[in-house]
Amino acid sequence: MDHIWQLNKKNEEKILRKKATPFDFNSMSKAELRELIQTMRKKMREANGVGLAANQMGLPFSAFVAEVPDERGGKKFYALFNATLEKNGKETINVEEGCLSVPGKYGEVERPKRVTLTGQDKNGHMVKIKAWGLLARVFQHETDHLNGVLFVDKAKYIHEAEKDESR
Repeated sequence: MDHIWQLNKKNEEKILRKKATPFDFNSMSKAELRELIQTMRKKMREANGVGLAANQMGLPFSAFVAEVPDERGGKKFYALFNATLEKNGKETINVEEGCLSVPGKYGEVERPKRVTLTGQDKNGHMVKIKAWGLLARVFQHETDHLNGVLFVDKAKYIHEAEKDESR
């Protein structure tokens, strides 16, 4: 768990493209689970990401963290396990996405504007979250990861990030 796994490395791509196994809450102590969540959050923040799935850290189970701005100017943090998208809204939107496992590449992805996600929180309790905007997009992107799907599999107009010559 020392780095974020990348698509351009064959041994890492195998895990990134594999469907995650269900997370078993009996497999870790509460302290180990807390440490896992803290490590994933730290790696996500260091990489300036808004979401990170366990398989992006080389872990085979169904878990992800996400952190997005809220309406009050703060940030809302999520740690979700065994997440699935229950309902997708009919209305879609095309927005450019990137991915920490596909550095330097971006592409336009069409996704539903609204979703309902079900899963478990860090205590194993069932949660149901209705999401729209950036949070809906992050939830869809991360659940794709848990299913072995990367944004480049869905994106149109994939391009390299523009280099900032001012540095």
